Amino acid sequence: MTCRSISKHNFRKKQGLHNTPVSFENINLPSYISGYIDGEGSFCVSISKSARHKFGWEVRPSFSVSQNVDRSEVLEYIKHYFKCGSIRSNVSDNTLKYEVRSIKDLMNTIIPHFEKYKILSGKSRDFDKFKKVCELVVSKKHLEKEGFNEIISIISTMNPSGTRKYSPQEIRYSQCR
Repeated sequence: MTCRSISKHNFRKKQGLHNTPVSFENINLPSYISGYIDGEGSFCVSISKSARHKFGWEVRPSFSVSQNVDRSEVLEYIKHYFKCGSIRSNVSDNTLKYEVRSIKDLMNTIIPHFEKYKILSGKSRDFDKFKKVCELVVSKKHLEKEGFNEIISIISTMNPSGTRKYSPQEIRYSQCR
């Protein structure tokens, strides 16, 4: 997709965005998106209790980026660029969040983008771990005890400043009961 493939006026009008002029004339949109995500985005793997999953836990990789409502047009551009995911409101902090949860979209769209247009900060390590977890899920390794435990080990080292509802020890212990 080239930057000119978006009809700027019609796209902004259709999306109900404010009238701030945006020029894509000298912008490399894919690189801009990677830089934006480097600062504001997240590669996350959530794990939650689930009676319907083999080990009693569901593994959910997701990619997301949030923005204040008054600056939300960038989320619309990102969604339009990737052609997947959704934008939802986050009432807890009055922001909007663009999110991709489909493993197919993560593997076929999101991961290839960030392999080509690299993240330059330490967040690149989280991306590499995220990619590994997605590969394990696609190859159904999360359905085997060894693969599931590998995922638990990987996610315990991701996003060190974030909070976790369950510790790796709690997850592993619950499998033994």
